[in-house]
Amino acid sequence: MKITYFEDTDTAHIVFANTDPVETREMSENMYVDIDAAGNPVSMTIEHAKTSGALTKLEYEQVAAHIA
Repeated sequence: MKITYFEDTDTAHIVFANTDPVETREMSENMYVDIDAAGNPVSMTIEHAKTSGALTKLEYEQVAAHIA
């Protein structure tokens, strides 16, 4: 996953996979998700990321699988 923030336009672009998108879906007025041919998310664009509160703090945590 790669997150790029463009300060001049207050836009965040989050890449989930390195596949080619075939469709862009508008989730809201300021959020778009690119989808690949299999229906999986490829990337997400968030406009007005900081001013809308969508990108005020970034945290990442990976939790190990629990094997029973």
